[in-house]
Amino acid sequence: MSEKTKKKSKRSLTGWLIEFAEEKKLNYILCMLFAISKVVCGLVPYIYMADIVKTLLILHRSGEVPKMGDFSRDMIMMGVFWVLSKVSHAISTTISHATSFVILANIRRRLAEKLAKIPLGSVMADSSGTYKNIICERVDSIETTLAHIIPEVGAGILVPVALIIYMLTINVKLTLLSLLCVPVGAIFFMGMMVVSKNLYGDAITKTKALNDTAVEYINGIEVIKAFSKSGSSYEKFANAAKDCANCIIEWMRKCNFWQNMALILMPFFLLGLLPFGAIEYMHGNVSGGDLLMLVILSLSLVAPISTVTSYTDDISKMGLIIGEVTEILERDELVRPEVMTEKPNGTDIVLENVHFGYEEKEILHGIDLTIKQGTVNALVGPSGSGKSTIAKLIASFWDVNEGKITLGGVDIKNIPLEEYNRNIAYVSQDNYLFDETIMDNIRMGDPNASDEDVMNAAKACGCHDFIMKLENGYNTVVGGAGGHLSGGERQRISIARAMLKNAPVIILDEATAYTDPENEALVQSSVAKLVKGRTLIVIAHRLSTIADADKIIVINDGKVEASGTQEELLKNSPLYSQMWNSHIAVKEGA
Repeated sequence: MSEKTKKKSKRSLTGWLIEFAEEKKLNYILCMLFAISKVVCGLVPYIYMADIVKTLLILHRSGEVPKMGDFSRDMIMMGVFWVLSKVSHAISTTISHATSFVILANIRRRLAEKLAKIPLGSVMADSSGTYKNIICERVDSIETTLAHIIPEVGAGILVPVALIIYMLTINVKLTLLSLLCVPVGAIFFMGMMVVSKNLYGDAITKTKALNDTAVEYINGIEVIKAFSKSGSSYEKFANAAKDCANCIIEWMRKCNFWQNMALILMPFFLLGLLPFGAIEYMHGNVSGGDLLMLVILSLSLVAPISTVTSYTDDISKMGLIIGEVTEILERDELVRPEVMTEKPNGTDIVLENVHFGYEEKEILHGIDLTIKQGTVNALVGPSGSGKSTIAKLIASFWDVNEGKITLGGVDIKNIPLEEYNRNIAYVSQDNYLFDETIMDNIRMGDPNASDEDVMNAAKACGCHDFIMKLENGYNTVVGGAGGHLSGGERQRISIARAMLKNAPVIILDEATAYTDPENEALVQSSVAKLVKGRTLIVIAHRLSTIADADKIIVINDGKVEASGTQEELLKNSPLYSQMWNSHIAVKEGA
């Protein structure tokens, strides 16, 4: 981990919030000023009210009859400041909410950019439901707190402090006595935090589990129905929902007493002020007007203090969510330079003593392999042997644990990621299409391609005919993840997209797994024409489709067991001969 990352990992919630809000700090300063204005304007009527009462007492003592006109100005000013308070609040919240939405968009953008930079294994360690939950629901849920915490909590702290200082100028002793409720309420708050600590974390964990289960249930509904597993699958979802509800109920039940006592006592400034104030008044140590002013001002403290305390749970929740966000943002990225320092000479790919594993389990054990420029190379072997892992390492989805991979004689770690990606076109068996038109999905291979270029790539990959049979042809929207198309159709469109990219190195990781034999032969024939002069790496279970490859590499248990042409391997590799004979037997049986 770099020094920069280490420093980030020590950053507090406040530090992260300051970073997220950096570009919009002027907006927050502005809404903070309006929030302070709102609280101050809300307090001024209390001061006018106290003055009115003091005037009434003085008139009563002197025997004069009060007139309505004596107080009309004060009453008008009370109304004016009340209106100003509401206007200031409206302006403050409008600015803060608009700013918070921009910040949430920036957080989501940073998360998306981060996921593109960290190793694929780090991304795949968590389910798609987890990422969807964090990036969409969890980030969205802090908007209200983020919009209010800076202006309202900030103003709710600053203004009472200023008001308490003003009260101290009236009477130090009674002001301090009125604040006795604060440490008493704080004790109950601390008790609530102690009780809440573990229960709150457990509630969040079970809520995340419920969200992940819900996403898994919805995404797998087709399989669930096909295999009549709706009962057991729904039971899993129902149990997760029940566990989540029970956990939250238990959390609330155990915290209710502590929280209620804290909320009652914390703003109860009259608890100490009234009895001791009465004693001081009877002993002549404080005037009736000053005591009344202190009572009214202490009542005006209730609203801002209550606002601050009401955000306790929200701040804890936001801290947890920001923690989930920053956990992703602090993950180690693929180590790549920003600028090219050494240009590759050609596209020969060499793996030298490559070791790689997922977490503690090593998958590849010292792979040495050379893939020459402009050749067709096939990786074959039993399931789990490490074929796809090699392909993904070449595509730079991970960094090797030991050894190195070079492109044109340059270690790929010394090539900027964006530059390296331009050299690689990768198509896997799990092809993902965006919820856009077929034309737009293929054009992602080359954003500058014309409609004619897109159609030519589709024709070359054998998908033009089925596209034209669709209601809207190339303007047909494929649905989420390409759900409106069959698996084979999605694969051919993905291959067309890769072909359009025109990269010098093409990796097909079982990319024809869902294609029927007739279309697979068409795709293979088209690929053979399109990749002339390029380097092609193919992973396929149907060995007949790679029999003419320039080089076939047999991978077994994370090692290169043999390599050569079809003829050479049939003579010298027992494993390949066995795989070939099994393939032919299945093909003839079919």
